[in-house]
Amino acid sequence: MRNKLIASAMFLLLAFTCAQAAQITGDYVETRSADIYTGPCFANSEVGLVGDQAILAWHVKDGAWQGENLNGLAVVAAVKANSTLGDPFGNPYPAKAVLIVDQRANAAQRQALIEFARHMGGRMLMHIEKVVSAPINMQVLHEAEHHGRAVVRAGNFATIETRGLSDKYHLCGNEETYYPPLTETAHSMPAVAVTDHYDGPSLGVIWTVHDKRSAFVGTFAQ
Repeated sequence: MRNKLIASAMFLLLAFTCAQAAQITGDYVETRSADIYTGPCFANSEVGLVGDQAILAWHVKDGAWQGENLNGLAVVAAVKANSTLGDPFGNPYPAKAVLIVDQRANAAQRQALIEFARHMGGRMLMHIEKVVSAPINMQVLHEAEHHGRAVVRAGNFATIETRGLSDKYHLCGNEETYYPPLTETAHSMPAVAVTDHYDGPSLGVIWTVHDKRSAFVGTFAQ
């Protein structure tokens, strides 16, 4: 028992130290065109057919990147890959991406948001086809009664609405978080994408998906 208490204390201390060391923190929302909370039967029916589209959204609550204060600003990436993102047996790269940058950002902040998204997105965001500015409204509700709820609106280009999972989404009884988030998070939970919509330039595809177990809601710390 004593060893368990010591281990728990060390874990909390490490988490606190990492949080203190982070230079930028905030909320994160992600949607995919494949279920991420699912069982193998459903996942196997989708892999290679869908899951090649994604939206990733970051809202900075506190911090800076490349010396620029980004408090309150947001950036959204829409991605079209070559195959199912997260499939260990597939190769989704190179992927195409469009970045939507908060229109409130000045020129220096805009560039910092672009570089931050590139850092977080890694290979997914190596090929950015276009960068556009738009008003971004992103809200993640952290209260227990709003578990898994978030809203992202990036101009007329992208919309995400999520809600928490309920028993009705346990369709085959062996569901799990089948795919991890596409980028590093401090914390994340699977959620239902009530709306997952992209209607923008340069990807060669637009989409609108409703009521799919294909979202993550969480936080980031870098």
